[in-house]
Amino acid sequence: MSSAPETQPALPGLPALLTAVAQAVDAAGTRTPVVLIDGPSGAGKSSLADLLVRHWPGPVAPRLVRMDDVYPGWDGLLSASAALARDLLEPLATTGRGRWRRWDWAHDRPAEWHELSGPAPLIVEGCGTLAAANVRRAHLAVWLDADDTLRKTRALGRDGATFASHWDQWQAEFEQYLARETPRERADLVLDVTDWPIGSPPRYESGATVVP
Repeated sequence: MSSAPETQPALPGLPALLTAVAQAVDAAGTRTPVVLIDGPSGAGKSSLADLLVRHWPGPVAPRLVRMDDVYPGWDGLLSASAALARDLLEPLATTGRGRWRRWDWAHDRPAEWHELSGPAPLIVEGCGTLAAANVRRAHLAVWLDADDTLRKTRALGRDGATFASHWDQWQAEFEQYLARETPRERADLVLDVTDWPIGSPPRYESGATVVP
């Protein structure tokens, strides 16, 4: 497993997460290693994905797909979750080639397709990634927990008034997703990131065991 560059500050607990990622990569063998990161809005999914890209424990840099680029509008969580399996993860696992379609938020319409092929690792982050059909094709499924008030503050601070006007709409669909897919229960690793990245590193939890 490669170590973090000396110019980047090490986070306590990061080696435990990277060990889980390295094990997932080994388990993938010649297939594309797939890491999925899910959790409620504002929990820190994008930040964690960026962290993994920087500290990836392997010689081949991972590709990153953000579900924010896939959702077909503010009521598109469930359809994007289904498209992730149908268009990207399933064909990538079975044929070595998959794709995803970008949503043009500015013009409220579908945009170009992005093709992925080959065994380079893949990280997908965003609400909806830990649906059953997606986890079936993943080598590591990560769920983020965070204080509800804090995550809403983070999300609205990041996306401003646009998200504020759609918060209840988005949250309602997220609740439907939780009830239908029980994504937290499907996770291999649960992280409490309430204090991260604002004040302190995440507290890693695998099953009932907290990893220091």
